[in-house]
Amino acid sequence: MLIDTIVGRENEIDELNRVLRSPAAHLVGVTGRRRLGKTTLLESWAKTSAAPALFWTAIKRPARLLLKEFSQAVYQFEHGRPAPARQFSYESWDELFADLARICSRPERSIVIIDEFPYAVAADPALPSVLQNAWDHQLKRSNLVMVLCGSQMGMMSELYQSDAPLFGRIEGPMRVGPLPFSQIGAFMPGYNFDERVKAYACFGGVPAYLELIDPHISVYANIQQQVFSDFGIFSNDPDYLISEQVNDARYYNAILEAISQGARQSAEIASRAGFTPGTNPAYYLTRLCEMDYLRDAYSLEIEPLARKKSRKTHYLVNDAMLQFYFRFVQRYRGALNLDLRQVFNARLEEQLESFAGRTAFEEICRQWLRDRAQHNGLPFLIEDIGQIWGNDGENGTQVDAAAISWRDKCVLVGEAKWTTTHADAAVVNKLLRTTIPVVLSMLPNRGGGWTAYPYLFVRRGVTREAYNLARAAGVRIIAVGQIEDSLIEL
Repeated sequence: MLIDTIVGRENEIDELNRVLRSPAAHLVGVTGRRRLGKTTLLESWAKTSAAPALFWTAIKRPARLLLKEFSQAVYQFEHGRPAPARQFSYESWDELFADLARICSRPERSIVIIDEFPYAVAADPALPSVLQNAWDHQLKRSNLVMVLCGSQMGMMSELYQSDAPLFGRIEGPMRVGPLPFSQIGAFMPGYNFDERVKAYACFGGVPAYLELIDPHISVYANIQQQVFSDFGIFSNDPDYLISEQVNDARYYNAILEAISQGARQSAEIASRAGFTPGTNPAYYLTRLCEMDYLRDAYSLEIEPLARKKSRKTHYLVNDAMLQFYFRFVQRYRGALNLDLRQVFNARLEEQLESFAGRTAFEEICRQWLRDRAQHNGLPFLIEDIGQIWGNDGENGTQVDAAAISWRDKCVLVGEAKWTTTHADAAVVNKLLRTTIPVVLSMLPNRGGGWTAYPYLFVRRGVTREAYNLARAAGVRIIAVGQIEDSLIEL
């Protein structure tokens, strides 16, 4: 469903406006993986700011053509009309930036946005150095806010390295991420909480995907429409997202598929992804993390200084659509190619419920904790939020939504139950008698001096017996209505 106004980017726009209002010239970076609406965000901000704005997007072309295109954009920015000669171009980037500094020295504030800046750098690797020289001698004295935006997060991060030409000059980066669950309702009015959770499990908080949802048909019908149609997102987007940034996507896709199917640690990922025995997939894992399609997660009870060396690091897919694609669509690609849609439909209806619970609902519970913490709505000041998982010797305990304070020695232990029936007393007993003792035993001094706060997140409420037991033991029960209302309020 197309949205006329930008959704859920108030913090980013406030930050950009803060920079715009300050008196000095600013060079800022904006980054985030594809489809998250960076371009829309910047266009909307520039338009509503009322400041003169130049928006230019670099594409994969030779440097000379990019210089000509940007030259003509600069001419139109100054004169309000296209350049009289179609071949008009500055002789060099130095000349272009010098003239841009002159144009932007007028009393009114100017905005210059260079979108997909990494493409321009790929065409001319000297461009950051040229921009550095222009910034130091001309642009920083102008009345300008210049934004460098890019989806290739690895290349954008290089701009901030200590040996990079723009180090100490470029601010940020502002990282544009997926929308939180609380914001996606604008794309699917009429969907209830359960339907939005399932949609969130498949499409995540990516605006470009959420806009494809037809709120007049079911979640299942939307998914099938995107899978079976030649124009659906699952027909080419997963391959494009990775191959657009690497030369050979085979190993990257194999890793994403292995993790989507349940592999978590490096050795298991390498085995399932078909790497030669003894081959280390670290390079590919690191690149996928740089691209923001993977994240390396740690078990929350590990002390911060020990996390980098911990063997309990897990790799998780950081994009809901990719995770859904490699969990379902890619797995049944053979049947889909043979147009055996009933096979895919049967597996989808059979497994989507549990998939939504394990991925989307647990993440929504963590978002609720984060939002509550920001408004002092939790029993202690939170230092970190995440998950806790145990080793086999620790009963394989996993805490779906956890929070911790090392200073106050407090840990919040949250169980998320995405079931179609009421949670019973056995669930409460397991949380109190098994999960919390195991979690405490994993903390320093085996939990001595620590306080555990039990939380139970439930989809369908609890039985009377479970309620009485939870109340007596101090277990905080959070129903989906409370989650929904709180997220909307915040």
